[in-house]
Amino acid sequence: MVKRMGGATTSAAAAALVLGLVATGCGGGEGGGAPEIRYSWWGNAERAQMMREAIKLFEQEHPDISVTPTFSEYNTYWEKLSTQVAGGGMPDVLQMDNAYLREYSDRGVLLDLSGQEGRNLDTATLLEGLGTAGVIDGARYGVPIGGNTFSLVYAPEVFEEAGAPMPEDGWTWEEYDEALSKVSAHTDGDPYGASDYTGLIWVLEAQLRQEGGALFTDDGKLGFSKERLAEFWASGEDLRQDGAVVPADKAAQAQPLAPLGANLSASEFTWDNMLTRYVEESKLDLELAPLPTDTGDSGQYLKPSMLLSASAQTSHPDAAAKFIDFMINDPEVAEIFGGNRGIPASRTQREAIDYTGVDQAIVDYEDSRMADLQEAPPAPPAGAGALETEFIRLSEEVHHGQMSPDEAAAEFVSFAERTLSS
Repeated sequence: MVKRMGGATTSAAAAALVLGLVATGCGGGEGGGAPEIRYSWWGNAERAQMMREAIKLFEQEHPDISVTPTFSEYNTYWEKLSTQVAGGGMPDVLQMDNAYLREYSDRGVLLDLSGQEGRNLDTATLLEGLGTAGVIDGARYGVPIGGNTFSLVYAPEVFEEAGAPMPEDGWTWEEYDEALSKVSAHTDGDPYGASDYTGLIWVLEAQLRQEGGALFTDDGKLGFSKERLAEFWASGEDLRQDGAVVPADKAAQAQPLAPLGANLSASEFTWDNMLTRYVEESKLDLELAPLPTDTGDSGQYLKPSMLLSASAQTSHPDAAAKFIDFMINDPEVAEIFGGNRGIPASRTQREAIDYTGVDQAIVDYEDSRMADLQEAPPAPPAGAGALETEFIRLSEEVHHGQMSPDEAAAEFVSFAERTLSS
């Protein structure tokens, strides 16, 4: 069980460090006049300090290469990258989200790193299940930094005190729904059994995979019908009426915190690395648990938490590949970051860390689930990010009673068909 830990605070010194990092870079004089690569990533002040240490190690090992880093918050990062792509000023190495990988590779702006594998880039160290992450149509456009799997985070003491069914391998969606009702009835909604999981496209994906389906077909089309989506959204109506899940208005008031982080719910579906955040935010003691299933298949897989890609226009492909290799394989880099970027995707880094606390809980959970994980789906099609945003919007309409599941499903499918064909 993971106990709640105090949240970290960002000091003025850390903020000053970040500003200095962006303004001056980390290359210094060690790189001399030999290749200088620009590295762009998203994160915060804490990660910036870790990145500075990792880049310093790289430049010590590769004194002929200097690295100039820039970073932004997540949303700003993609706005800046879009501008850089349009203006021809992409960084040599860039952090990439799996949701956007195909979109950028289809635009021809990412370097195929296949030619670097076995030379300047070792991908044979990647965990089984992540070896093909970043590969599209036989070309490698990204290398995963970390991995995670979709899971249930829950408060076992709350479930136990309510006499609710406890998570175990093979428990069903009906048993989970029963548990939520029992928790909410026992606590009188303080906390509720869960957030409304029909607002998460990843829960829909898990159910589709359990049924042998997928969110998207191999050719990038929608992998489910509007009837199946309407059924999914309708499945939460009884839970909402019975008060088993956090009401939509309370969930909206808690934003940007998720209901679990705001102490409104006793369980939530999310990617397992989010346990770190929820342990800091919640007053409850939390654990990871397997997904419910009606078929015996978990639907779970290892998903890259983030990837590293290189620009197709880089003048220094060898240096870029060496930097990517260092960031995913070097044991000292793993010691610096710990689980900050997700549990490492390579065996060399995963085995180098002396895990403690919440990171150890995530590693133990993933190790326990490894035999049940399925093959990961291919990178989502261009436009998948917009679809997730629209899914959230329409889910909220359903949860607030402003649209019926049938109406929302028809609108979503129409939006998806337009988006995926453009």
